[in-house]
Amino acid sequence: MYGHPKHLLSEADARAALAAFDRAALLVTHGRSGFCATHLPLVVREDRLIGHIARANPHWREAPCDALVVLAGAETYISPSWYETKAQSGRAVPTWNYETIHVHGAMTVYEDRARLLENVRALSDRHEAAMPAPWSVDDAPRDYIEALLNAIVGVELRIARVEAKRKLSQEKPAADRAGALAALDASSDPRDRAIAAAMRAAVAPSTD
Repeated sequence: MYGHPKHLLSEADARAALAAFDRAALLVTHGRSGFCATHLPLVVREDRLIGHIARANPHWREAPCDALVVLAGAETYISPSWYETKAQSGRAVPTWNYETIHVHGAMTVYEDRARLLENVRALSDRHEAAMPAPWSVDDAPRDYIEALLNAIVGVELRIARVEAKRKLSQEKPAADRAGALAALDASSDPRDRAIAAAMRAAVAPSTD
């Protein structure tokens, strides 16, 4: 992954970011059908990512193959008009701040019903955990779940490499970061405020 040294995470930090990621990912492969891409949620299981896709989606037929999973975090536009540097010298241009994780590995698929059920349970349990009354696979009629299992195929990515980047103005002068933060904090767009929070975390002193 290309990036400024201050933006790139160590492998350990990249894997920690992957474990914490809880949004949909983009699975990309290049095989017999050319490029294929599918959005799907995934869960980390030791050295694997697991998820499932619709049986009607031909993407699963590309396996076994190499794959790239892109997990996009917060992102937003950064205007040079927010920088103190622009007022002083004009030497400032627009940019984009963002967080991303790239996972490389070998993709396989499976249709074993026990594994599919564990797959569905792992995904729902993770995302239901914070709910006031968490839903469980066991709450639905068994015949209904069995019918849905017929309509999906399990996807597993054996993780070979994890790379991550947090491009959050870490290399900018403090006055420029402060100007960007003030503008982002004042925005009504929650994506802007998410980047502001990430920027603060990126330059916060370590407590280790």
